[in-house]
Amino acid sequence: MSSRTAYGLSALCALVWALGGCASTPPEEDPVQIKLKDLDTRLARIERVMANQSMLDMANQSEALRADVRAMHNDVDQMSNAFEAGRKQQRDMYADLDQRMKNLESRSGGSASANAAAAPAVAAAAAAAGSSAAPAEAGDEDKASYQAAFNLLKDGQYDRAVAAFQKFLASYPDSPLADNGQYWLGEAYYVNRSFAEAQAAFQKVVDKYPQSRKLPDAMLKIGYCRYEMKQWESARAVLGQLVARFTDTPAARQAQQRLDKMTAEKH
Repeated sequence: MSSRTAYGLSALCALVWALGGCASTPPEEDPVQIKLKDLDTRLARIERVMANQSMLDMANQSEALRADVRAMHNDVDQMSNAFEAGRKQQRDMYADLDQRMKNLESRSGGSASANAAAAPAVAAAAAAAGSSAAPAEAGDEDKASYQAAFNLLKDGQYDRAVAAFQKFLASYPDSPLADNGQYWLGEAYYVNRSFAEAQAAFQKVVDKYPQSRKLPDAMLKIGYCRYEMKQWESARAVLGQLVARFTDTPAARQAQQRLDKMTAEKH
């Protein structure tokens, strides 16, 4: 055998041994397999993190939706309470007006004059002068005008009642029924929730007819109007004056009830 042949065989044997050695390397020690497993592990970890983040986002969104629903329920409850309070207040106003009308009609015996027996200021002046003259009474025309306006108020036609009482007062400013007409003008505004206009009308009763039998009621409604307009201090002032000046009258008792209510409401 030549030296070149021997060298070739030696090289071939070395190559076979090397290939055999590579083929016999266990897979778990193969660098490529190790790298692939590492990539698989990292990918799985990333997928778990992303899945957990998605679940967290969904939980946060769900909680936000629940909070929105709770807020909506709260708003609905508040609106319902406000609506019911408004309805109760309106019922109280109507009941108060109805009772006052019934009292007025019972005192007048159902007559059209509705408390028109006398003008107190005229009666006081006649007594001071030693006169035996009876108080002036309303005429037929002003009675009819007053009663027409009053009937509109009783029928719930408040806008028309306002216009009718304004016409009556403009046409018959010296009528013995003028103080009553001025008061019921305020009531027509009040039940229509025109509180500023109502207060102005009631204030005219106080300023222009200080001897009127409607004075305590007018003061009471001034306090109510200021309450509705959230003028707490001035409402307390006029209601307190009413209680002090006209103690043991129905108006004073109602004024005290409203003062107690304001205290409970912390106004």
